[in-house]
Amino acid sequence: MKKIVRSRNSRMIAGVCGGIADYFNVDPTIVRVLYVLLSMMTVAFPGILVYLILVLIIPNEY
Repeated sequence: MKKIVRSRNSRMIAGVCGGIADYFNVDPTIVRVLYVLLSMMTVAFPGILVYLILVLIIPNEY
């Protein structure tokens, strides 16, 4: 069973977007751009809050 983990290979800040990209087999840049666009549409604060929660919830890659 495949699990979402924070990536060490495609880590920019905490590896959350890289881990999600690895899980869905897409380029990490696409996930980062989608995250930034979504954050801008929601006035940034909810996007930052969700990212911080994901950093705490998603485990590191082994």
